[in-house]
Amino acid sequence: MDDPESSKPGLLERLSTMLLREPEDREQLVKLLHSAYERNLLDADALSMMEGVLQVSERQVREIMIPRAQMDVIDISEPPEKFIPFVIETAHSRFPVTDGDKDNIIGILLAKDLLRYYAGEEFDVRDMLRPAVFVPEAKRLNVLLRDFRSNRNHIALVADEYGGVSGMITIEDVLEQIVGDIEDEYDFDDDEDNIVPDGAGLYRVKADTEIADFNEALGTEFSDEECDTVGGLVLKATGQLPRRGDRIQIGGLTFTVLRADSRRLHSLLIERKQPVSEENI
Repeated sequence: MDDPESSKPGLLERLSTMLLREPEDREQLVKLLHSAYERNLLDADALSMMEGVLQVSERQVREIMIPRAQMDVIDISEPPEKFIPFVIETAHSRFPVTDGDKDNIIGILLAKDLLRYYAGEEFDVRDMLRPAVFVPEAKRLNVLLRDFRSNRNHIALVADEYGGVSGMITIEDVLEQIVGDIEDEYDFDDDEDNIVPDGAGLYRVKADTEIADFNEALGTEFSDEECDTVGGLVLKATGQLPRRGDRIQIGGLTFTVLRADSRRLHSLLIERKQPVSEENI
């Protein structure tokens, strides 16, 4: 007579049944992935990336593009000695180049090509421009990512229905929808405090730092009635999302944006304004 216990499906069989069960729609697929995570078959990062992949296939360029007003561009009429400091300050690797206004983009300049200027070589910006790629606002992110990979482009201009430029998007913007924010030298470690002294009276501060904590650390008295975080305080003062490198004066402090994307602030550098002495009046 067969042992009743031996007829029960084993762990591998149960897991296989769960994973091989074909989901009927996207919602069931997400539930299946979460079920695998709860059973320790996926870690949190893998689950987040899989959900990001699913979202990329549904989202459109217009949802994550850098708006036209926040685009950092170079005008072809400017001499190198004028726009190179701007290139260094903004620290981007690629810049749309305009001829007159942002609707007339004539190409893309790679920051590394500016090394020729310092090498003393014959220098003409027009000769170094790469072709500008234009995509419609409604293009899906998964299709755009495939195009980026096949064409080896890292940046595209976004055209509206009238043919004007409504924004721009980079391959990093798309990848961040899958893997999360891509860190740079201005990011904090997870175990670091929200407020980190940076020498000479400067502080690096996470934008999501509570205003109460900020007040306690720096001895300020900002109100938290209308906004809860330091990032919210800056947004309230500017009335719009500032860009990396922007400097904002609030209550005797200078807030410099260290890191921001097209959707939110990430980190800021705080500096106290020097008091005005009688000698300087």
